[in-house]
Amino acid sequence: MRTSSSTSTLAMLVAATFASACAPRAELSTAQTSGPNPTLPAPDKALVPTVKIAPVVGWKAGEMPTPMQGLRVQPFATGLTHPRWLYVLPNGDVLVAETNRPPTEDPQDNPVRNAFINHAFKEAGADVESPNRISLLRDEDGDGIAETKSTFLGNLFSPFGMALVGDRFFVANADALVWVPYKQGETRIDATPTKLTDLPGAPRNHHWTKSLVANADGSKFYVGVGSNSNAADHGMDIEANRAAILEVDATTGASHVYASGLRNPVGIAWAPGTQTLYAVVNERDELGNDLVPDYLTSVKPGAFYGWPWSYYGAHVDTRVKPARPDMVAKAIAPDYALGPHVASLGLAFASGDKLPAALRDGAFIGLHGSWNRNPPSGYKVVFVPFAGGKPSGKEVDVLTGFLDAQGNAHGRPVGVAMAKDGALLVADDVGNVVWRVSPL
Repeated sequence: MRTSSSTSTLAMLVAATFASACAPRAELSTAQTSGPNPTLPAPDKALVPTVKIAPVVGWKAGEMPTPMQGLRVQPFATGLTHPRWLYVLPNGDVLVAETNRPPTEDPQDNPVRNAFINHAFKEAGADVESPNRISLLRDEDGDGIAETKSTFLGNLFSPFGMALVGDRFFVANADALVWVPYKQGETRIDATPTKLTDLPGAPRNHHWTKSLVANADGSKFYVGVGSNSNAADHGMDIEANRAAILEVDATTGASHVYASGLRNPVGIAWAPGTQTLYAVVNERDELGNDLVPDYLTSVKPGAFYGWPWSYYGAHVDTRVKPARPDMVAKAIAPDYALGPHVASLGLAFASGDKLPAALRDGAFIGLHGSWNRNPPSGYKVVFVPFAGGKPSGKEVDVLTGFLDAQGNAHGRPVGVAMAKDGALLVADDVGNVVWRVSPL
């Protein structure tokens, strides 16, 4: 029998869902709210936030996303389970983290909000139990399809970021940075991982993904750690070393905050030929359909980017108490807006000369797709062109068609990576595919 508490929660969820269905639509296009100088309207702090979920229907046989003119797309690997993140080894082998959020309980959370979130996860295909493994994909004959698919490293804890430094392969689990020995060409590692350092994790671990890159000489690691809430909903005590990029010493595991105020910095990467770190960041929700733009930005050591007290520089979020005008005064505006609620996750800088000239200087970004916007945004892979070493101009749609005309999601792009041969690889976590994009 359903308890009175659960009945009440269900009733509130149904009422809230109905109210959200009647909520207003976005007034600005994503073009207006993206680019170097986005339009930022006044916040809309409605009692019931917009919830617009794209139900997942998957890909039927022969169905694929739509590439931009001059490109083709093909499945590089199929039959995966929630593939989220990609890493290309020096010999061309492709590693894919098949992973999802770890089990978590948080008694502080509002039951109605939890009901919303659980409903959203289920509808969006994100309620899959984490496979907790990294698989290896190898294209042995160069036809753009991986003939080999094997478990490279298993028994992990919601693995995400990966990095090879010398003969050690590092994995950023949801709660720790670990490593195993690696020999080029091997397709499976059975060694028990060694922990280098703990990372912010349980008991809550709201934004659980931990992205990872090393510096040029392998002496430091940089780990993207998301916030434990939307906008400091439970205070700042649970946000220690979160909403930040951490710098970790590769020898000792000692770490400190490299940059802060980044609500959920998922994709992080070095701009080619520079020592400039870039990140794509998921900004806060529930301020309206047209706020707040997710963004791409260079990450300056010691810099503060606003979360939770402000967004896009000095735009104050009045929901956050107590106010901190001293912190708002320090906040740096990001370099390039990607549009509100697009859920920017994957980041890879272009390399090589295989793709068209227009896609050779800039960054590919996987936009996983919104839940807090009507109409939906994201659900595609875009290219942000660079000029003079900085993002400039309008973003270009590279891979679309993940969302159909009826509002159903066939897939959702996450991690992106450049293959050794210069093609673009895209992890599709609910389509359970890694796509390969190359010239016609």
